[in-house]
Amino acid sequence: MLVNCVAYQDGKKLADIAQSEIHDYIARPGCFVWVALRDATDAEIDEMSREFDLHPLAVEDARHGHQRPKIEEYGDELFTVLHVVEAGGEELQVGEVSIFTSPKCVLSIRNRTEQGFSSVRTRCEHEPALLRHGAGYVLYALMDAVVDRYAPILDAIETEIETIEARIFANKSPRANIEALYYAKQKLLTLKHAVGPLLDAVGKLYGGRVPQVVAGLGDYFRDVYDHLVRLNQALDSLRDTVATALQVNLGMITLSENETTKRLAGYAALVAVPTMIAGVYGMNFKHMPELDWEFGYPFAVWVMVLLDVILFWRFRKSGWL
Repeated sequence: MLVNCVAYQDGKKLADIAQSEIHDYIARPGCFVWVALRDATDAEIDEMSREFDLHPLAVEDARHGHQRPKIEEYGDELFTVLHVVEAGGEELQVGEVSIFTSPKCVLSIRNRTEQGFSSVRTRCEHEPALLRHGAGYVLYALMDAVVDRYAPILDAIETEIETIEARIFANKSPRANIEALYYAKQKLLTLKHAVGPLLDAVGKLYGGRVPQVVAGLGDYFRDVYDHLVRLNQALDSLRDTVATALQVNLGMITLSENETTKRLAGYAALVAVPTMIAGVYGMNFKHMPELDWEFGYPFAVWVMVLLDVILFWRFRKSGWL
């Protein structure tokens, strides 16, 4: 579905144009056209491919989707794939934006995403000095917007992990804590798959030889790279935190089980002592002097009680009971 089709020249918006006018505008010197599609059909992609003379391998990747984040260079054309990560309940929803960038065009195709990029278009149109760099600046603005959307999601996951840690040390719902940590780990892995490959790809857009379409924008792409580095470091730190929290949670479960085992062992000992004494005097031997003793029964009872009291005191002192 077509979202917008706009022509720009010398950092200024010329007009919203129809698809049939694209060829006329890209023929003008210093003019480029930005076409945005959402959940594009094969027919729409094929039509844009003919209009902008896109590389067939890049078009095939855009048509099939489900690509890892990357930046590929085909002559004077760049093909970029970004993952758009959105919060959606217990799991993160991952969409995809494919961007074709050349001196004459920007074609952005977003799939499986709810959030649009109208704010990016507004930003570009309010910065004519930067928009004079041409289509390369639009690529930067789109990339910057996608990367900036990762940060709030990462902050939310961090808050979620801190809440789980508090529950762990409060010794509440250990099984639920393990499940929550697992879901947090899955979210971090999803973000890692979006950030990690893109980190390597963006490094090609500044310093040394860079594609002509992004020439002069090295400082801006370095800024995106710095954001990705910070996100990647934060992801690694949080993944370590989750691993540690899992170990602590399992340790707390083990400690709780040990406490229960010690308590059961203590009560078992309290029962075992009088049982043993009663068992001795319950044996059917003929010669047991205590059986004929007048104070034999109360003596045996008091011995049982005394031994249990001593054991209880010792266990209580040791923290078993």
